[in-house]
Amino acid sequence: MTDVATTLGVADIQRIMACIPHRYPFLLVDRVIEINGEESGIGIKNVTMNEPQFTGHFPGRPVFPGVLMIEAMAQTAGVLVVNARGAEDAPVSSVLFTTIDKAKFRKPVIPGDQLRFHLTKIARKRSIYFYRGEARVDGVLVAEADLSAMVV
Repeated sequence: MTDVATTLGVADIQRIMACIPHRYPFLLVDRVIEINGEESGIGIKNVTMNEPQFTGHFPGRPVFPGVLMIEAMAQTAGVLVVNARGAEDAPVSSVLFTTIDKAKFRKPVIPGDQLRFHLTKIARKRSIYFYRGEARVDGVLVAEADLSAMVV
């Protein structure tokens, strides 16, 4: 028998919406291009000028908010966790973002950039998952944080 959690390599927008409850304008991951069970994955966010946060952040010099990069990392981790747990007996109703540690913002992200969220599992304690997240644009680190999420 094949384990779907380790053989599913990507998640398109339909799969992402099946894993996490977020919707426009707060769904911040367009695709997950690499899934290695709950261990690691890479999510993508295509940053476009027509997004609502650019109306006020900042007029004349749009910058993608760092807090939304952190949220997108958490959403990517949520997709990894829910996808991996899909093969287990207990259904997942939601994944709740529980902590942010060591967050750093290194470079501004602007419309036209493609963010790639690299998530690597640090640990799992029962229903709490701990991940290291890095946001990159063209391979350059723009933000990083340690995150945890709880499955409910």
